[in-house]
This record gives sequence, structure tokens and C-alpha cells, in this order.
Amino acid sequence: MTYADTVRYLFSLGPELKTIKWDLERMNLLLAELSEPQAGLRYIHVAGTNGKGSVCAMLDSSLRAAGYRTGLYTSPHLVDARERIRIDGKWLPKHAWVAAFEKVYAAAERLLACGTVDSHPSFFETLTAMAFVAFQDAGTDVVVLETGLGGRLDATNVVEPEVTVITPIDFDHEAFLGSSLNLIAGEKAGILKADAAAVFAAQRPEVLAVLEAKAAELGVSVTHSSDWVVSHLTASRWASSFVATGPVAIPVRVRLAGGHQIENALTAVAALWAFGVEPDFIALGIARAEWPGRLERVAENPEIILDGAHNPAGARALASFIQQQFAGEPIRIVFGAMRDKAHDEVVGTLFPLAAEVVLTAPAQPRALGPEALAELTDHPNVKTMATVAEALEYVQANPMTTFVTGSLFLVGEARALLVS
Repeated sequence: MTYADTVRYLFSLGPELKTIKWDLERMNLLLAELSEPQAGLRYIHVAGTNGKGSVCAMLDSSLRAAGYRTGLYTSPHLVDARERIRIDGKWLPKHAWVAAFEKVYAAAERLLACGTVDSHPSFFETLTAMAFVAFQDAGTDVVVLETGLGGRLDATNVVEPEVTVITPIDFDHEAFLGSSLNLIAGEKAGILKADAAAVFAAQRPEVLAVLEAKAAELGVSVTHSSDWVVSHLTASRWASSFVATGPVAIPVRVRLAGGHQIENALTAVAALWAFGVEPDFIALGIARAEWPGRLERVAENPEIILDGAHNPAGARALASFIQQQFAGEPIRIVFGAMRDKAHDEVVGTLFPLAAEVVLTAPAQPRALGPEALAELTDHPNVKTMATVAEALEYVQANPMTTFVTGSLFLVGEARALLVS
């Protein structure tokens, strides 16, 4: 079987949100059939609504700086599915990807044949099992594991972590996680474990109350990102630096753009300290961390910035960045979204900041058509483009600082076209 064959098969399993199964029984059966590849590894488990990927990138980079052989599991991918499973910072090689897939596929077929499971493991369950197999085969020392959706019943929630991290929680996937922040926070809090230290990023009061109650129920030791105090802060459009002072003082330089990355970096500092990483390696790793598709400048003439602001909290973070760093400058927004997202709030937050809005759609079945998006706004200067490629051709022919945002599918498709 080739790498392309495995990817075709994985996507044939159907959209994750349609095939998701809201319990861990099938995942546990699959891992048991694989002889528990997740067992025996050290984990930092990360849940939240926004900032998960950036925090995971910082954690992984710092652990590598400290000399650990790392595994990193994140989602979704932008361009290549192998982005989701990394060892020592590098995408899983195709031969290792195929080997992991074949092990998981064979195990799933055995379970189906004997009637132990009633349906094939989902796309995300299969990928998660593949990640555990790959990390075990590679002999990783520690794995940074990002939840896919929620936490309590997420396929990743089958490990015994040493540290759990919860980044800022906001509205997203309400149909699955609940219509209130209390309910969403309860699902995210499901990754907390009695024997694992917990680190909480800054949260809304009602969210923090839920997290603190769950931690108290489990007797978990909690560190808050706010336990580390920021001083000597300097920030430019594309980077920031500060001193984080807690039990020790750590000089931090962040190469990821946006004020929200300061909170993400503080959360990473707290988690790394809880895991036992030395301050010099924390500083070095965060300074080296990269996370594509999040306020990523991919062109300069005209300036084009990619940002996957696909939910209200992400849109607010992007709006804050634009207002702080591009005040008084005309900007263009290229926007596309999936049908199941909170379009009204995102559109209302971002579009008033733009001199021009270009609406398009990524090549995805769940994408909302640009004409339907146009009905959601009364912006005076709106254009619709059928494809992402057409939208980018227009951007390059009509120079203006441009933010390509909305769905991560849109960002990934644009990145594939713009970054060689």
C-alpha cells in the first residue's frame, strides 16, 4: 500500500463530525487489539478552544531543546495529513506512516470480522491510533497530544498524562459540546486526571469555575498561567518578548504574531515548568517555535497573512491584531467558511475592519458558497470568487495588505498555492 492509498482510505471513512462516536469503547478496543501502543509513553495532554496548536508547538520545541525525543499529535492539517503526526519536529516519513496505517487497519479488520466493533473506527480514531503506533515504534520519550474535539470523549483521552493543559475555552462546535460555556468547559475538563498536574490558561470566570471544580474533585494540583507575571514586554507586528516570572524568571521571545500568543507562551512556560524542563530550554524552545497558518506572513509585496480564525474567539484575536498593528492602513479580507460555523459573529467582527472583502470557498464539500456568505454582510465593497486560486490571483494583481482567513481548509489551500 502506498501513502496515497492510505490517505484515500482515511478520507473515505467520511467527515469526522458525521462519523464521530461519543464514547471511548471503540477506541479502547482498537488499542487493546494493537497491544496498547499508547502505554508506557510520557504525555502532556492539551485541550481548549483556541491556542491549542500554538501551545503544543511551543511545548514540543522546548522539549526537543531539552534533549527529549518527542512526538507531536495535532489537528487539523493544512496541506499534508502527515503534519498531524511529527517525531522530533518532522512530519512522519511516508514509510513510517504506511507501516502505522497497515497495523491499525489490520487490527480494525480483525475487530470487524469477529463482531467486536459494529463499524470501522472513524477517521480521527484511526489517525490517533496510528500516532500511538508511530510514537511507540520511534521510541519517543514524551508526546505532546492535542485533543481533536472536546476532551472527555475525545479519542486522545485514553492516556495517563503527566501534565494536562487547558487553553482558553470559548464557543465552538456547540452542536457536539453543548450550547453554554459551562457545558463546553465540562467536556474540556474531561482530560484532567488525578495523578497529572494541571495548567489552566486565562479563562472566563464561568469557565474557570467549572475547571476548578473538576480539579478539586480529582485532587489535582493546578497552576494558572497568571501565576507567571509578565514584565519588560516589547512587541512588534511579528514577534514579542517579555520576562515571565514565577518560581524563576525566564526571558521569553515569541516568533508567533499577535497579542494572544503572549498568553499562549505563558501557558507553555507553566506547563513546561510543571513537567520539569529547565528554564534555558524553555526560553530556547519557545523562541524557535513555529506554527503555520496562524497570523503567518507568506508574502510581502503585497503583504499576505494567513490566519485560521474559524470561530468567534479566533476572529476577536485577529481583529485585535489588525486594530493594533494595522490601524489607519487599508486592508483586504479574503474569507471562506464551513457551513457548520458561527458565521454571523465572525463576519460581524472582521468585515468592518476591511476596505475590501473577497468571499470564496475552499474545495471542500462542507464549504459555504461565497454567494451565501455575501448575504450575511452589508459591507459596501464585497467581491465573490468561485475558487481560492481565483481569489489569490485577484489579490496579487491588486496590491493591498490582505488577510486570508476563516476556515483552516481555506488557509491550507491558500498556503499550498503561496508557499513553495
